[in-house]
Amino acid sequence: MAANIDYSSPAAQFTYDVNKSNTFKKDKRNFINVLGIKQLNTLDNVSLLDIFLSANNVIEPHYHQNASELVYCISGSAVVSIFNPFTKQLQNYPIRPGQVANVPHGWWHYEVADENETHLLAIFNASEPEVILGSDLLKFTPADIMAKTYCMDENQWKKTIAPVQPNTFIGPAKNCAGRHDYGNYSRYHNQQYYQNPPMHPYEPYNYPR
Repeated sequence: MAANIDYSSPAAQFTYDVNKSNTFKKDKRNFINVLGIKQLNTLDNVSLLDIFLSANNVIEPHYHQNASELVYCISGSAVVSIFNPFTKQLQNYPIRPGQVANVPHGWWHYEVADENETHLLAIFNASEPEVILGSDLLKFTPADIMAKTYCMDENQWKKTIAPVQPNTFIGPAKNCAGRHDYGNYSRYHNQQYYQNPPMHPYEPYNYPR
């Protein structure tokens, strides 16, 4: 048990309705609920994200600077893609109900839903999940630094990333004109396939009704 939790206190919480703690909502079929120590104050080094996706929606590329992540599929199906910094390979793990994929602490990764009504549970070994998003890295890294570092045309880089919005979380954007439907993502992915910079705590998001 954590030494700083007073389990005898009247303020100690032992239950919570995660449905009441939305942290991001793209639309009624694509949203994320959060449970951390701010929602349930007796949590000890564990937290979770309750993720709902429709087909071809993406939890954008990101990494968690404070925790490892275990992705459990409740319904539907998804591909969890992880960049392994030791092998320099992008590893893709399709998961269906009852299956998991493990993302080590600080590894770059993303998830793509293959079916409508995909429901994932992301479990972290930290009392509050934190995240650094790919959209933030792209948007807030100065264009001249990218151009100088990678020998690119600065104006072309600015044009390329112009549609990127910080805090994307679930892509593509609802107004994305260039969206393509690739069907089952795991069939068409061109990387290795496995069969078996602001810091964001996940705060509840008050979205317009």
